[in-house]
Amino acid sequence: QPCWREYLTTRIEQNMVVNCTCPISECRAQPTTAFIYSIVSSEEIIAKYEKALLRRYVECCSNLTWCTNPQGCDQILLKDGLGYGAACSKCSWISCFNCNFPEAHYPASCSHMSRMTCAKCSHGFCWRCLKPWRPNHKDYYNCSAMVSKAAWQEKRFQDYNERCTFHHHAREFAVSLRNSIASIREMPKIRNLTFVLDACKVLEQARKVLAYSCVYSYYNQDTESMDIVEQQTESLELLTNAL
Repeated sequence: QPCWREYLTTRIEQNMVVNCTCPISECRAQPTTAFIYSIVSSEEIIAKYEKALLRRYVECCSNLTWCTNPQGCDQILLKDGLGYGAACSKCSWISCFNCNFPEAHYPASCSHMSRMTCAKCSHGFCWRCLKPWRPNHKDYYNCSAMVSKAAWQEKRFQDYNERCTFHHHAREFAVSLRNSIASIREMPKIRNLTFVLDACKVLEQARKVLAYSCVYSYYNQDTESMDIVEQQTESLELLTNAL
């Protein structure tokens, strides 16, 4: 029993317990949950084991996923029925379950968020971080595309990317402001700052929409529809700046 306890404890601490088998090389039998509970007595180790089981269960269920909040959240979300407006019940983070982008990105589509392509060499890179979409881009100086076209494309991208980056930074400021006000709420002299917190949440959401509107506008080539989009975006930006 001590040998089993040491073996299972080591496997649990190394996050290798889910698929572990009998330590005898010829035996492929896996220890059951009941057996592990009967051998391991440490509450801390058992807690790690249960977390490992939960992770494995979520990974095996196609309709379950973890919240993608970059600040960290251990909430499990059900994909079925979740749209762009659905948020994590624990941290309120809104995720996109149609692509690998970590958050909802309306009005930009999933294909918009997946990649950017250089007009000169077709080099793919991420819109948000500008890192290469693939790690083997080696032919930049051998591109045959027109340099003038590439320069135009680069200038147009830079304009939209700068606007997108500005709104993301402004959104981070709104989040920081909301967190600061939330900490002040606990002071006894200030009874209610709910309306200010609500305003910060609206500001945060507006900045996100404005940021991804830049992505949408960059890809959209329909001049007629873009006139309407640009008017709406300009109106939203004016109101957001006022807020």
